[in-house]
Amino acid sequence: MDRRAPVLLALLRQVTHFFALMLWLAAVLALIADMPELFVGICLVIVVNGAFAFIQEYRADRAAARIRELLPRRATVRRDGVLVEIEASELVPGDVVLLRPGDRVSADLHIVDAHDLELDTSLLTGESAPVPVREAETAHAGSFVVRGAGEAIVQATGAATRLAGIARLSRARRRPHSPLARELNRVVHVVAAIAVATGTLFFAVALLVGMPASHGLLFAIGVTVALVPEGLLPTVTLSLAVGAQRMARERALVRRLESVQTLGSTTFICTDKTGTLTENHMAVVAVWTREGQASISGHGYSPEGTVTAQPEMMPGLRELARVAARCSDGAAVLENGVWVVRGDPMEAALDVLARRLGVDVLADIERARPGRTFAFDTSRKRMSLVAGDQLLLKGAPDTTLSRCRPCAGAAEAVEDMAARGLRVLAVAVRNAGDLPQGATADTAERDLRLLGLIGLQDPPRADVPTAIAACRRAGIRIAMITGDHPATALAIARQIGLPRGREFVVEGGDLPDDDAMLGALMDRDGIVVSRVTPEDKLRIARALQERGHVVAMTGDGVNDAPALRQADIGIAMGRSGTDVAREASDLVLLDDRFTTIVAAIVQGRATFINVRRFLTYHLTDNVAELAPFLIWALSGGHIPLALGVMQVLSLDIGTDLLPALALGAEPADAGLLERPPERRHLIERDLLVRSLLVLGPAEAAVELTAFLTVLYVAGFRPGQTFTPEAALASASGAAFLSVVIGQMANALACRSASHPFWTVRLWNNPLLLLAIAFELALAVCFLFIPPVARLLGHAPPSLEGFAVACLAAPSVWLADTLHKRWLQRRAPDQP
Repeated sequence: MDRRAPVLLALLRQVTHFFALMLWLAAVLALIADMPELFVGICLVIVVNGAFAFIQEYRADRAAARIRELLPRRATVRRDGVLVEIEASELVPGDVVLLRPGDRVSADLHIVDAHDLELDTSLLTGESAPVPVREAETAHAGSFVVRGAGEAIVQATGAATRLAGIARLSRARRRPHSPLARELNRVVHVVAAIAVATGTLFFAVALLVGMPASHGLLFAIGVTVALVPEGLLPTVTLSLAVGAQRMARERALVRRLESVQTLGSTTFICTDKTGTLTENHMAVVAVWTREGQASISGHGYSPEGTVTAQPEMMPGLRELARVAARCSDGAAVLENGVWVVRGDPMEAALDVLARRLGVDVLADIERARPGRTFAFDTSRKRMSLVAGDQLLLKGAPDTTLSRCRPCAGAAEAVEDMAARGLRVLAVAVRNAGDLPQGATADTAERDLRLLGLIGLQDPPRADVPTAIAACRRAGIRIAMITGDHPATALAIARQIGLPRGREFVVEGGDLPDDDAMLGALMDRDGIVVSRVTPEDKLRIARALQERGHVVAMTGDGVNDAPALRQADIGIAMGRSGTDVAREASDLVLLDDRFTTIVAAIVQGRATFINVRRFLTYHLTDNVAELAPFLIWALSGGHIPLALGVMQVLSLDIGTDLLPALALGAEPADAGLLERPPERRHLIERDLLVRSLLVLGPAEAAVELTAFLTVLYVAGFRPGQTFTPEAALASASGAAFLSVVIGQMANALACRSASHPFWTVRLWNNPLLLLAIAFELALAVCFLFIPPVARLLGHAPPSLEGFAVACLAAPSVWLADTLHKRWLQRRAPDQP
């Protein structure tokens, strides 16, 4: 939303969706029926609601815009033999770019010279480990240099890069309609059909009782407009906004209001691994030496940690840590009170291990300055350097152990660590004094003494297993979808308790091409999919949706953006994610934690229940508002109208609105995650029965009784052609007051669909108490301020009318209690 046109279009969308168009039509009909006050009122409802929804989403988009840091602003190039630093946007194909540790790649590059060059490609591929890059290979825009150096020729820039291609794939996906949007569309169609049918019916009745056609048409239009729930739209919007605010307190930023409820409807979560299920940092967790095994624990890259080992192991552990740290360039440094990585995260973890064991690496460097170095090579999978009278080496066990003297138990230890999903490093030394002059890496790295093995991992978050268990109790299936190696993914999955029964792991390259088969394969709880591509994630989301799932997809990289947009709810990472992923998402996790998703699901489910609460409330009051017109029609016009159109409007967007809004802010019920996602429609049989056949008739009965009682006391009898105007106004005021009192009782009754109102803690929702108090004050103004009362067409009720009107509350509560007891006998409790 950086340009003016998109902002205006976004605002226009908020006032032109189907329900808003229906309200615009109602406003036009009100104008045709010569009811300008009604026209203005409906227009205000549409504009205020649209502005509210627009502001919420605009603020979220601006929050995402402030954290754009995907591509670098500058790059170092060689032009005419001279090194110059230019804006990244000025790169052109053919430029020679220099790459150094920490540089972010700003174009698709052809590598022409590489020295120990390793790139972090996680934003594009999802692979968490750095990837070695050699000459003649390609480095894509969006990756960055972890270690080594190199030169490359620019092949593609801007829209021609793979990064831009993924962005285009994301933009090509049309965001699916949310479950709430589909349900509200259904509600609107039902309400529209009822309103139009009722208006048509009353037009016919008006003609039958002898009313002129022009008057009958205006009367029918008034009835139709009165039946349109003008307060429904702002109530839904505010309920979603309240849910969004509560999610924000749980560290989840809602970018689209409808996403609040969508998350509550989720049936399948496709989550990535790195940063969501794991801590997103490398850490040494296990060390093996010939004296035994040690476990290492700590938080992040802080040097404070715990080493659990036998005392006799400590000298060997310190020697191993010293050598591993000396063979590394990466380190953990303290910046603004926080330990952060400089260089390769794996090497920083080795530096942390040395610190935790009390090894002073800097002092060791002063004693023995590094000499000759044999750099890391992807074919050798190891590196070594000479320091003093020793050659120090670290490397992959499969190429290192064969060059070491026999060491009992080492091979078994490697297998054990690999089975646990750890990245294993072997550390060894040899005497450098007997190295031949001009020795090569192959001749120097022989006859080594193995110091031990180091196991590293990106550790899982401690609270993830509990969150996964909560999702399963809630009937939500979970799949891990990652770019990592299958062994690493499965090991993490085991640690967090993801697999259920038989472990099921599949690589992206083995996924079936047919979407139906893919959906059948994926539709199981606890599946792990590794080595996925952006296209794979997109197909997975679509295949699960075709099987009826509401899919939540998490992601942080550019490669995740298309799938985030395809999913019913895309969830991006706020701390480690890219701006492309955030802009494609519906929800941003500000702390990147999987548990935040679970907390947000609770709020989403609460929002769905709250929408049902105020729908019940609205429909109940609509029965009371429609009843006078029905009695007038059935009596052939012999019984006057108890309420006029302006009174109905004042009830809808006056006294009715605030309690409905307060019901939309009801706190989440306990046990929302102890049952499957809601599969009910917003409007279904039980809700209609409760509102139209139980609560509504109870409220309408008292309303009509109050109206007729005042008329009867004044001498009116059915069939009379004349009714005193003062008596009719007082009777109408009694009917109006009874509806208001019924509304207040109805609001308290709608807080639960299964328990009597007095069993629900009243102070849990103080907004409702304030709304009821304001509603009562507003009713007094409508009835007792003469100009307002005359505008609405009523007067203060007589004593008899007031007494009958007060019976509305106990009548509604009695009907509600009897109905709930009947429900409890035939069905489990529903909130």
